[in-house]
Amino acid sequence: MGPKQITVNAEWDPEAKVWVATSDDVPGLITEAETVEALAEKLSAMIPELLEANGILVGDSVREVPINLIAHRELISLRD
Repeated sequence: MGPKQITVNAEWDPEAKVWVATSDDVPGLITEAETVEALAEKLSAMIPELLEANGILVGDSVREVPINLIAHRELISLRD
């Protein structure tokens, strides 16, 4: 049986103009990227490494780590 689904929350930082990702499921995870796509690619590499470093994933028995990326960005629409 593989690991549970990992939930990652991404918030848009308007000052830095990047997406910032954190997760309660992955100790030590904080990263950023300019696009959600770039962030997803980065997370796919980082999360298994961090899970292994934290002793959550052991050995090579787990081949897949399901990740649920939730992106939130507040927008303000101006009316004419």
